[in-house]
Amino acid sequence: MSTTEQATPAPEAQPGVVVIGAGLAGATVVEALRAREYAGPVTLVGDEQERPYQRPPLSKGYLQGDEDLEEAYVHPADWYAEHDVSTHFGDAAVAIDRTGHEVELASGERLGYSSLVLATGAEPRRIPLPGADLAGVLTLRRISDSDALREAIGHHARIVIVGGGWIGLEVAAAARAGECEVTVLERAELPLLPVLGATVAQHFAQLHRDHGVDLRTGVGVSELTGSDGKVTGVVVDGETLPADLVLLGVGAVPNTGLAQAAGLTVESGVLVDEHLRSVDDPDVLAVGDVAQARHTVLGAPLRVEHWDNAIRQGKLAAATITGGSETYDWAPYFYTDQFDLGMEYVGHGSAEDDVVIRGDLGSGEFIAFWLHAGAVSAAMNVNIWDVNDDLRALIGRQIAPEQLADSGIALTDL
Repeated sequence: MSTTEQATPAPEAQPGVVVIGAGLAGATVVEALRAREYAGPVTLVGDEQERPYQRPPLSKGYLQGDEDLEEAYVHPADWYAEHDVSTHFGDAAVAIDRTGHEVELASGERLGYSSLVLATGAEPRRIPLPGADLAGVLTLRRISDSDALREAIGHHARIVIVGGGWIGLEVAAAARAGECEVTVLERAELPLLPVLGATVAQHFAQLHRDHGVDLRTGVGVSELTGSDGKVTGVVVDGETLPADLVLLGVGAVPNTGLAQAAGLTVESGVLVDEHLRSVDDPDVLAVGDVAQARHTVLGAPLRVEHWDNAIRQGKLAAATITGGSETYDWAPYFYTDQFDLGMEYVGHGSAEDDVVIRGDLGSGEFIAFWLHAGAVSAAMNVNIWDVNDDLRALIGRQIAPEQLADSGIALTDL
C-alpha cells in the first residue's frame, strides 16, 4: 500500500436489540429473534442473578415438590452463549435514553440499541399494613419466595394467606397437601369473584373448604403482629389468627417505572399498538405483564398477566422487529391446578357476564361459558381435557345458551 492510500474503515457494528427483563417474555423474544434468523446483536438484561425462568411452577409444581427447579428454566444454562445472546443478569437497567438509543445499567455500562423491548414484568402488590415488614411475611414472585414457602410447608406451618386470587388459592392447595393449617382471607364475598362471577367462584370456594382450608370471605385485615421481629399473627375483624408465615397475595402491579422515566405513555401498562410498538416511539416495544397492547379483535388496549401471553407476545415482538405484519389478536389463556381440580380458561369474560354450565358442577367435571350481549366472551374446561382449542374457536360467536349447556351437542357442532 502506498503512502497516499488509506485503509477502508470497517463498518460500524449495528447496536441490535436490547431486551430489558429476563423473565419468560424476555427470554421468548430473544429465542424468537434467533429462530427468525435475526443476525444482529441481541442482549438480555435482568435484575436477578438467575437466568430466565417460568413463574407458574413457583405456586404449582415446584412449590408442591412435584417438579425440579431445573424444569422451570426457560433455556439450559449454555443456550444463550450458543445462540450469541449477550446476557447481563443481576445488573438491572436503571435508565433509558431514547434520544441516544442507549440503556444504562446499574453497573454504569451503557448499551446501544436499534430496537428496545421492555419485558420488565410485574411485582407483587404491597398493602400498607402495620407489621408488613416482619420476617415471615412473604409475597410470591421469585424462586427465593417459593423456597421460603416450601420450607414452611415442610415444617407443617400455620399459614395465613391474605388474598383469594389465583396465587393465594394455588399456594393454599399446596400448603394443605403438605398438611399445613391454612387460612385464606378474602375481602370480597367469594374468591375470584371479579374474574369468574358468583357461580364458578362459589365452586372454587367450596373446593377449598372441602379440603380443609379455613376460607374467610368478606373480611378485612388491619394488622400483622409479631414477636422478636417475626410475624406471629394476623388481626382480622378484631380477631388475631396465629401464623407462622403470612403470604400477601393481593395481586401485582406492572413495573412501569423505567418507561415512565423515559417519557413513554403508561396507563395500566406501557401503551403499545397491535404490533407491540410504543405509541410514542416505534423503536421501543413492550411485552408481557407490562404491556397494555391494542387488541385487534376487542378494538381496545388490554393488559394480561399470564404465562401464555408472555410467550405469544414475545414471539410477536420478534416478528415486528424482523418486519412481520402479525398483530395482537388472540384470546387470553391461563390455567390452574388446585387439589384435584385442573382447569384451562380462554377468553376475556367478566363477573357481570351471564354464565352457562355444561355438565354438573357437583361432579367436578364441567365446562363454563361466559356470555356478553349473547356472544361467548370466555370459556373454562374443568377436569375435561383436549377441548380448549374447540372452546377458543367459540370465542366471539353468538350461540344460544341452551345449545352451550347441552352436552349432547359436540363442541365442534356449535
